[in-house]
Amino acid sequence: MGQVDGSKPWVLVALSAMILSGCLGTQEDGGFVSRFGAADASRPEAESRIITDLQTRSTVLPPDSAFAQVARRTLAAYSRTGEADLRAARLRSEAASKNWLPRVGPDISLTSLDDFVANLIVEQVIFDNGRLKAERAFAKADVEVVAVELAADTNARVFDALSLYLDAAEGRERARLDRRTLDDMARFEWVMQERVKGGISDRSDLNVLRQKLGEIRASLVANDEAAETALAELNAMSTAPLDDVRGLADIPVAINAAKPLDVLRAEAEKERDIAQARIDRAGRLPGVTAGGTAGEETDLGVTLRADQLLGLGTGDELKAIETQKEAAARRVLQAKEDSNRTLKRLEQRLAALSRQVGEASALTAQARANLDLFQEQYDAGQRQVMDVVSVYETFADREEQSVGLKYELALTRLEIARHLGLLADGSEV
Repeated sequence: MGQVDGSKPWVLVALSAMILSGCLGTQEDGGFVSRFGAADASRPEAESRIITDLQTRSTVLPPDSAFAQVARRTLAAYSRTGEADLRAARLRSEAASKNWLPRVGPDISLTSLDDFVANLIVEQVIFDNGRLKAERAFAKADVEVVAVELAADTNARVFDALSLYLDAAEGRERARLDRRTLDDMARFEWVMQERVKGGISDRSDLNVLRQKLGEIRASLVANDEAAETALAELNAMSTAPLDDVRGLADIPVAINAAKPLDVLRAEAEKERDIAQARIDRAGRLPGVTAGGTAGEETDLGVTLRADQLLGLGTGDELKAIETQKEAAARRVLQAKEDSNRTLKRLEQRLAALSRQVGEASALTAQARANLDLFQEQYDAGQRQVMDVVSVYETFADREEQSVGLKYELALTRLEIARHLGLLADGSEV
């Protein structure tokens, strides 16, 4: 170690380390540290394919629809904890982008009871087997992972809100059908009661009608309660009450409209895992650093150092680290397979529900025509009251099934949009 004299020796130490690092080139798999190319993680969203993909996504919810109103109000009340995580990840990436700079710190030692010796330590990494570059790549990939998680959380919140909205809307519509059915059955009960008084009909038929009325009232109460419960939970998620929002929206969504969020997350985690593997590998190999101390005694030198001692198992440890890269790639393939299976299942379910909704509508229309025919025959004295009641029950059941299928179809479309991350605009997320 050579001694350096001067009024400000620490300046010479720092400049020497920076000049030495700046003159060395950085290769793709090399370990030399350079300020050139060190900004690859300073603004990850500017060059990240994943973040660009997320930012350019548009919601499939029609802007003036009830679905869009629910989404806007519930997102306005969203605490967005993922945003804080994303800001923290970006700050870590900003910090990592400067990891090529020399590290400076104090060195204070007690030489006697009343005498302190203060020195300034300056250290610059020259050759690190690619560790610092891997740290920058890890920080950049970590931003991408957190960004995908934020998008997934936002889409999940919109989906939860719209699911509650559908539950409330379905409960209200079922309750409306129950009220109409209750009124119609009450008229049948009155007719049957008069017939029993006149001795025309048996009292058992009247008891059957009254039992049916009791079941309809119970169903009405249950549907009202279900709607109120879903609406109360939905309002708790919103900045303003959503009691006045009505209607459904047709969501045109295809399974190939965007890359699924699960796949994007797996791709970002792959890059992060590979960067971590490179960090682990570099930590087991020796590197070269330059630096020294400046103060009352100033020294400069070059040091060969390693975070861990080499042993007989070092080779196997390095091979194990390399296999982590293959494992990360395989996890992406598995994520693609799982996502494709989910989307294919939802696509088939969507097609089946679309067909069933059409069939249910046709069957409901046919049941209505049969009811009108039986009503005419009853008015003409060709049918009994219970005959008309039986046909009316068939018509009411068909309407109930149509309502259930309609809302199940809407929910399936929302599930596909959530899986693809298309329930919220990427620019707003």
